[in-house]
Amino acid sequence: MDELDALRQMRTTLAREESPDRLALRTDWRSAPPPRSRRAFRIPLVSAVATAALVAATLAAVSLTSDGERLVRPYTSGGPQAPGNALLVAATNVQKGPTGTYWHTTRIAGKIYAVGRSEADHYKVESRMRYDRWTDRNGRACGAVRDLPARPWSSRDRQRWEKAGSPDKVRVPTAQGPGTLFFEAPETDQPCREIRDQRFYGMTPKQLATLPAEPEQLKDALLDLEGDWAAYAPKVTKQPIRALRGEARVRALSDVAGTLLALAPASAEVRAAAFRMLAGLPGVKAEGQATDPLGRPGVVISLPLETTVPLGLSTAPEQLGTYRRQWIIDPGTGTLLAIRDLVATPPRGSRDLPPGDDGRPRRLTAATQPDRFHKPGEVSEYETYEVAEWADTAPQ
Repeated sequence: MDELDALRQMRTTLAREESPDRLALRTDWRSAPPPRSRRAFRIPLVSAVATAALVAATLAAVSLTSDGERLVRPYTSGGPQAPGNALLVAATNVQKGPTGTYWHTTRIAGKIYAVGRSEADHYKVESRMRYDRWTDRNGRACGAVRDLPARPWSSRDRQRWEKAGSPDKVRVPTAQGPGTLFFEAPETDQPCREIRDQRFYGMTPKQLATLPAEPEQLKDALLDLEGDWAAYAPKVTKQPIRALRGEARVRALSDVAGTLLALAPASAEVRAAAFRMLAGLPGVKAEGQATDPLGRPGVVISLPLETTVPLGLSTAPEQLGTYRRQWIIDPGTGTLLAIRDLVATPPRGSRDLPPGDDGRPRRLTAATQPDRFHKPGEVSEYETYEVAEWADTAPQ
């Protein structure tokens, strides 16, 4: 399928290609539209605090440096830590949402690319894709994809882009070679195409409907899910989440919980249980407030993970950079607004890769990474959930 081809374009999949089953479990995550030309390819990759206690928790803000760069700077308010409050408030409020005939999601996947040859003169651009999906209560589903135009990531980046002549396309580095981002995209919407055998980590919509609505029981059910849960391993190894320990188990459970909250047609009761389950996982905490890439305010939930890639995908070795994951939620509505990945350590070092199609040796280097000029705390990739709700309106 096209989403799997797009996933294999990314630098992380060159480090260790995942099994088709594993990729199918994560359908659409950081995916792209049908390919145009894979040799000269385009890269269109890539979602009010309810109580005073939440405001008093540790805060985190997305701020601008003197040159306009977006950084995530944590700071403390002096108030008490309240790790579970935002998640527990969200669990209560998500059950108040309306029901409908279709579970409708609109998500925007974005990736930040560095354009230029040096850290001194580079600027960053944001590549975006939009995905719409409708799933009815019988599990029938259809989806549509739209390519959104690239754009400068920050005010400083816009200034540098304008200084460069406001080009309508730019070349960007990828692990597979140079790619092109376009600042214009077709305005036509794509029809909603049927999605067959829709699954979420192996679970069909009918199986989702049988998930327990109590957090410990939900956790116990999810622990039996089998998959390749490792952030990095030399080969694909399937095992149940129950076989994992520590951070690896938190990684897998939080990954599945994010899908239940944002993409899967799960009931409001199961979503509430997912929030409560997450609140009970070790190391998960609220870090205050921030806005998501769509400008919506929410509370930052940090996961106790530092990995070279977002949760659940294959990864390059540690010397090529590390990243940390955060959720942004709206506790007042019980909504997962976005998932974002921040640079912890910028890419560096290199790694040999298996030979390419032409049989020649290849090497993965920091110079070929799209975020090679990123600083710690800057956003590398994100996914926002513009719509995630039950609705009665049928797809067009």
